[in-house]
Amino acid sequence: MIDRLIGRIQETKAPIVVGLDPMLSYVPEHIQKKAFGEFGETLAGAAEAIWQFNKEIVDKTWDLIPAVKPQIAMYEQFGVEGVAAYKKTVDYCRSKGLVVIGDVKRGDIGSTSAAYAAGHLGRVKVGSQMCSGFGEDFATVNPYLGSDGIKPFIDVCKEEKKGLFILVKTSNPSSGEFQDRLVDGRPLYELVGEKVAQWGEEHMGESYSYVGAVVGATYPEQGEILRKIMPKAFILVPGYGAQGGQGKDLVHFFNEDGLGAIVNSSRGIIAAYKQEAYAKFGPENFADASRAAVEAMIADIRGALEAR
Repeated sequence: MIDRLIGRIQETKAPIVVGLDPMLSYVPEHIQKKAFGEFGETLAGAAEAIWQFNKEIVDKTWDLIPAVKPQIAMYEQFGVEGVAAYKKTVDYCRSKGLVVIGDVKRGDIGSTSAAYAAGHLGRVKVGSQMCSGFGEDFATVNPYLGSDGIKPFIDVCKEEKKGLFILVKTSNPSSGEFQDRLVDGRPLYELVGEKVAQWGEEHMGESYSYVGAVVGATYPEQGEILRKIMPKAFILVPGYGAQGGQGKDLVHFFNEDGLGAIVNSSRGIIAAYKQEAYAKFGPENFADASRAAVEAMIADIRGALEAR
């Protein structure tokens, strides 16, 4: 799957991923009104609203981008109906040829970890049939429990040719409370990065490993260090735009071949119509604003890479 992701990045010349992380407050009133008219002001109505919101954004941007990253918590808050909207979103994006990174941040051990891996990346046996659960192409995983939590995911990835992005240095302000702690004189995130590189050695695509890392755009210096520690790991970079990351901050996340990283923007794209720069589109044309925001992001990152 990493080779397919790289192929899509090269085709689109856009090393970016759109985070489909819809809060109901992002969904324009006309979409909410229609969904509530059909399903009432219920969890089903909310789920329908976010599904229609996602679909319109995907329809307006799929040809520009290689991948999407739906964050499952934004759907789980609406219960079973929300999870169904997550699945519909995954399936629709895949039907458009997009690579889907399931931002699920699972982390457990033994049979629990194996069940998470089967549900999101693999298949589960039902009678005589093998059935796919959510069917994402990649999943994000928390490594806090060590190899016991990662190995079941790697086993499924090898079998299904899927991929992982393992949390190494996250973009949030308090990440340093644990991730920057010194262990034998070195920050913990460096040690985790070394494990990611080690886990990935036996699960390689043509040039990059199926085992990637999450490193926040808000920590460019650490990103430069981790790029050297994990030369064959693809880096998923959250924190662009709304969290402050800019193209010029990201060049060190990429290798000299111009590959090695994919940059995520979520509300900066899906809620672009709420920003002053895209206000001219208005709520009725929110997806056109998202397309314009994608084009601006691509230009920013491409320009930074060309200038380095």
